[in-house]
Amino acid sequence: MKIAIGCDHAAFTFKEEIKAYLTAKGHELIDKGCYSAERADYPDYGIAVGEAVAKGECERGVVICGSGIGISIAANKVAGVRCALCSEPLAARLSRNHNDANVLAMGARLIGLEMGKAIVDEWLQAEFEGGRHCGRIDKISHYESR
Repeated sequence: MKIAIGCDHAAFTFKEEIKAYLTAKGHELIDKGCYSAERADYPDYGIAVGEAVAKGECERGVVICGSGIGISIAANKVAGVRCALCSEPLAARLSRNHNDANVLAMGARLIGLEMGKAIVDEWLQAEFEGGRHCGRIDKISHYESR
């Protein structure tokens, strides 16, 4: 799977570990930044990842900042993005099954690396169930297109 990934300075080391983990599993990663632990603003990277997903350049996206909150808000400003902030695997699975989340957000200061790996594994393996959930996703898409 082709995955866009981005973070701010607070999550740089975490992002690099997740990148290596996903690359070793055979995924293609497109790194949208940041590229060091020097101060960086999360909106730049949340939006860049969101745009890569919304434009179809990548199938999914992963965004990470200290708490995951700010970068998830930024990613969700991009039309067509459904970014879910997840701190454990069940939420990650449900975000795909029920919400068709196409971007995953995590907080590097709030979860450990092993938990982050478990979250991305669950999220990438899960599929959208469709059915009764389609109408809800359509309502969101309709609203955002206005």
